Amino acid sequence: MTHRARLVGINHIALEVGDLDDALAFYGSVFELTLRGRVPRMAFVDLGDQFIALSEGRTQPRDEARHFGLVVDDRERVRVALDAAGAEVMPGRGLDFRDPWGNHVQVVEYGDIQFTKDEAVLRGMGLDRLGKSKAGVRELEEKGLR
Repeated sequence: MTHRARLVGINHIALEVGDLDDALAFYGSVFELTLRGRVPRMAFVDLGDQFIALSEGRTQPRDEARHFGLVVDDRERVRVALDAAGAEVMPGRGLDFRDPWGNHVQVVEYGDIQFTKDEAVLRGMGLDRLGKSKAGVRELEEKGLR
């Protein structure tokens, strides 16, 4: 028996941006957004059973190695939207970009990774037809998660 708590998941990420309305417009041009709520200087965007908190007032320089990853249903649709938005897409084999405030975001496709949403959550998000690639299934099986 362990005496430490086990990590279960991430509830939310707080992302510092410049102007909140501009951030909602930018991210809304790239992704389909559902606004969970808003308070002064913060907006909360749903990701099914998780969320991103956009916090007005970026104070640090642009991200280099530090980044966070978002899981999407279709990475290539994100690439097209980023190009249309004039975002800084970073070179490499994946899909990484910087938002207008310097946040480094990595985009991965649901099917290709071990990250898994509960079937009820996917159904509620209208994504119940998402499946896993062979590589995604292999990652899950290697950890005994499938």
